[in-house]
Amino acid sequence: MAEVLIVQQVLNGLALGMAYALIAVGYSLVFGILRLVNFSHGSVYAFGAHAALLFVGFQIGVLPAILLSMVFTGLLGILIDKAALEPLRKKNSVPIASLITTIGVSNIIQNLLMIWFGSEKKAFPSVFNLPMIEIGGFKIQSTQLMMCVVSLILLAVLTIVINKTKIGLAMRATEQNPRAANLMGVNVNFVISFTFFLAGASAAIAGGLISGYYQIVYPGMGFMAGLKAFAASVLGGIGSLPGAVVGGLVVGVSECLAATFINSTYRDSVAFIILIVVLIVRPTGLFGKKGITKV
Repeated sequence: MAEVLIVQQVLNGLALGMAYALIAVGYSLVFGILRLVNFSHGSVYAFGAHAALLFVGFQIGVLPAILLSMVFTGLLGILIDKAALEPLRKKNSVPIASLITTIGVSNIIQNLLMIWFGSEKKAFPSVFNLPMIEIGGFKIQSTQLMMCVVSLILLAVLTIVINKTKIGLAMRATEQNPRAANLMGVNVNFVISFTFFLAGASAAIAGGLISGYYQIVYPGMGFMAGLKAFAASVLGGIGSLPGAVVGGLVVGVSECLAATFINSTYRDSVAFIILIVVLIVRPTGLFGKKGITKV
């Protein structure tokens, strides 16, 4: 029975971890381009979930609602950059100013969600209404399986975009040296805006999947999810997409195992304990690389 329970919780954790990975990708994308930790990303994720709920109310279906949410949440990401971060970059402000700005933007978004949607928790429909699958005595919810499949497909698409397309080449050039990329004809501002759009869209997908899994939405839902996703991105090596995936899976599985075998009260702490231990052993994360400054 113990073995069955362990495997069952690992399966639960993998599904949850893939959703965390989608949020963590947003942190890694923005950090890779700007070397900035975007602490407004958790609230962007909550905005995506609420936008999907709003479109669901128009009776267009859950999946079309999530697709529309991706567009509007991506546009929110661009708005955050254009309104709050780009002016700071133009003034060559210290990095801590941008970091504090993202924290302020996060609070603004969360409070706006409370004003527009109310502070109470709201029901969200299930995304995939499929029967439970039983394999070898293990029960797998169709929602969990589809979360993994959808997350893997989207992460694969992101990887192809970054490694196989012209805009991906421009993103990698901007990541290495924004000034040199600009001199070579790369529109750095467009690349940054596109990166924020991708980060917002991935957060919206995660918001729809996790909201459909738990069937609940509320304005503060992005706080702890954002912190866990940040822990996942740092754990895997912030700036690395494979690292974000591995970090998300580690956080998701450890959270589910801790809730089962320790106490559900401590499920949120386990991810950060693992993060601290890994960073003590490997400060750059599992897939991170040491920064080399040429002088």
